[in-house]
Order: sequence, then C-alpha cells, then structure tokens
Amino acid sequence: MKFMILVKASEESEAGIMPTEQLLTEMGRYNEQLVNAGVLEAGEGLHPTSNGSRVRFDGENRTVTDGPFAETKELLAGFWIFKVNSKEEAIEWVKRAPFDGGTEIEIRKVFEAADFGEALTPELREQEAPLRAKSAGSI
Repeated sequence: MKFMILVKASEESEAGIMPTEQLLTEMGRYNEQLVNAGVLEAGEGLHPTSNGSRVRFDGENRTVTDGPFAETKELLAGFWIFKVNSKEEAIEWVKRAPFDGGTEIEIRKVFEAADFGEALTPELREQEAPLRAKSAGSI
C-alpha cells in the first residue's frame, strides 16, 4: 500500500523561514531510516504559496490565482510517499518524524488499480501500463 504523508504548512514555512541545521540533520537521519526500511518512495519540501498558483476549473473556464493563499492550516509544506503494509504502519513511521511545535501531518492512502473495480477495464489498464513505466523511468 502507498500512503501520501502531507506535512501541513505553518506561519514560518509560509514566511519562507528555512529549517535549522539541527532539524535538517534530524530529518536526514529520519529519511535515511525510511530508505533503509524500504518505506520511502518520494519526499520533498514545498516552497511557500507566495511562489505558487491555483487553477480553478468551471466548465470550459480556467481561472488562475497566484499565491500567497490564506488559511495556513489548510496549506502544505511538504510530502512523503510511503510504501507500507498498512495505515497503522504509516502512522508508526510518521510518529517518529522529528517535528514539534504543533506540526500537523495528514496521512492519505493512494489509490491502487484494484480500488477502481470494473471501471478500470483491461483496456484502460493496458493503456496506463506504459505510461506508468515511462514515468517511473524519468524520475
């Protein structure tokens, strides 16, 4: 199973305040543990929303809004992709992250082909397979 681990933004991350050397060191150790355990598939920090944009879809219309965005508690500062055997295992790994000060992390299961049932026909699976293979090779 794959889970996306969403690190919520804070006032500091939205202000562009970079992590301390100590936190970067601790995060490096934590990421190394994840890699050594075969859990970590991807993970990155995100720039503040002041460097971002949103695109809103309404029928044929597309509206672009540049950041920054309000409601820091709804924004993201980074993410990981974990490959684990259960949600409980993902939670146990997240609890080891070197955060404090009210950091909030959300854990969401990533859809797998089986989750789509009959709607993902054999033809659609066949069409998707080379795209996934090509995408995996480019990362």
